[in-house]
Amino acid sequence: MRLKITKTPKCYVGGSFIRSESARVSPLLDAAGEFYANIPVCSRKDLRNAVEAAAKAGPGWAARNAYNRGQILYRLAEMLEARAAEMSEAIQLGGSSPAQAEREVAASVERIVHYAGWTDKFQALLGSVNPVSSPHFNFTVTEPMGIIGVICPDASPLLGLISLVLPAITSGNTVVTLVSTTQPYPAILLGEMLATSDLPGGVVNLLTGQRDELIPTFATHAHLRGLSAFATLEERKTLQIGAADSVKRLKSIPAETAYDWYADSAQGLYEIRDHLESKTTWHPIGA
Repeated sequence: MRLKITKTPKCYVGGSFIRSESARVSPLLDAAGEFYANIPVCSRKDLRNAVEAAAKAGPGWAARNAYNRGQILYRLAEMLEARAAEMSEAIQLGGSSPAQAEREVAASVERIVHYAGWTDKFQALLGSVNPVSSPHFNFTVTEPMGIIGVICPDASPLLGLISLVLPAITSGNTVVTLVSTTQPYPAILLGEMLATSDLPGGVVNLLTGQRDELIPTFATHAHLRGLSAFATLEERKTLQIGAADSVKRLKSIPAETAYDWYADSAQGLYEIRDHLESKTTWHPIGA
């Protein structure tokens, strides 16, 4: 009788699949309570390594033209669409019904397409030509912040991740992401799709692990220029203190609220704006 080959899930960092340097794993059970796989428990060193990978990928990703970034994101939507049934099964491991899982996958595909369409449009809406009382042209343009730390919700493990990561990378940022702790497998599968997509390695880095171990490092890491987090009250306090000390922008969604990841308000131009900086340039008229 042939033995079943069990998959060994790995995290996706810097375009490669890694096990945690700590060598720790956490058992993942399926909806019936049966063992499914061992999930890596990433350490603070793994997080620092992911930040280094994101830093290397950042300049190249930011330098790509907006149309090219849109093509790459649209290609990711195509890949998720092609493996929708497999992703739906991954979501069902957490207890979702087939209908709920299929809805989440479909919404995730649509959300990626939504942001692919924004790549060459947000600059025109968020930049401006400013009137000044001197013989100068005055322009304000937006620029990516750099590396964004993303902390995902446990529920809606795919749509929540997509909704937090895509606004950041649409404008040229790179991300280091702590995926759902209770339902990490959809993110593991998404990493496999990213590895064979056109998205350069290091733009999106996916870590599995314990929130209480990694959130303090997310908060204080000096090379993370922004944080986007779905967090509890205590986690938000930790993030706020660390962000203030290391001078980084923090956007947080309270975990105590019934946040609707399917709503139109969970996507759009202002989600992109939260991960941008503005630069104003003066230029003499006639020069």
